[in-house]
Amino acid sequence: MSTGALVVGEALIDEVHDAGRTGRHVGGSPANVALGLARLGVPTRLHTAIGSDADGALIREHLAESGVTLTDESVTDAPTSRATATLAADGSATYEFALGWNPLPLSELGAPTLIHTGSLGALLEPGADVTADIVRRGREGGALVTFDPNVRPSLLADAGSARAAVEQLARLSHVTKLSDEDAEYLYPGTPLDDVLDLLLAAGVVVVGITRGSRGALLASGTARVIVPPVSTSVADTVGAGDSFMAALVWELVFRSGGWDGHPVDAEALERIGRTAARAAAITVSRPGADLPRADELGERA
Repeated sequence: MSTGALVVGEALIDEVHDAGRTGRHVGGSPANVALGLARLGVPTRLHTAIGSDADGALIREHLAESGVTLTDESVTDAPTSRATATLAADGSATYEFALGWNPLPLSELGAPTLIHTGSLGALLEPGADVTADIVRRGREGGALVTFDPNVRPSLLADAGSARAAVEQLARLSHVTKLSDEDAEYLYPGTPLDDVLDLLLAAGVVVVGITRGSRGALLASGTARVIVPPVSTSVADTVGAGDSFMAALVWELVFRSGGWDGHPVDAEALERIGRTAARAAAITVSRPGADLPRADELGERA
């Protein structure tokens, strides 16, 4: 039995190239969210696909240091995936990937309060079917479901197929968060308010769209708020969206003493947004996906 979070998706090694220097960090959007939740005090398991190689051992050690438990099925015969991130002068990153996503099925889900998935783990074949099966079974068992598509266009067949897959998972989720870049890829030329409306109409209870240095939008069936950015110095933007997602989930589902999946009012959206924005600001102020702990976020603003 579990009352924490089950995260499903990729864990990989990020090689970050910056002005002739190369750093290696554990990454992967779902793995980052799992790490963020665990650092915020949420008992967290990750179902992923890593190899029994040196990179896989590095991932296991890194996640274990923050309290993330990997499922037994997470170690496979395939090599551990890798992403190469090249940083621009403003700290933004472009990615190239050497990876696969073919996880083993997860027979025993336990009873998590929350199931989170996203990015390649939710959209990349052949493992997307395993992810969707876990999400469906978890929702049927009463888990809250959160989803962050974190789209990587270079690894997807086309925008139409990606949009169909995103909308299918969004319909199963209580919370869906996109970036403005995700929204433009999936719904080119569509105003962000209209994208919020589309996802709310699909049954999502809380929808978020992050906009980098311009803050974020959060919406529910009863309210819509603009989340202002938190001013900070930028080391790089790696993991910023994942930090926003983990803190949003923590504030909404765990820190507030529980959430029943019903619409959220404007006051709650503003509180959740402030916490998530603070977490993202902390993460971008330091290299790599170094997500904050609860004591760094302090008391509720």
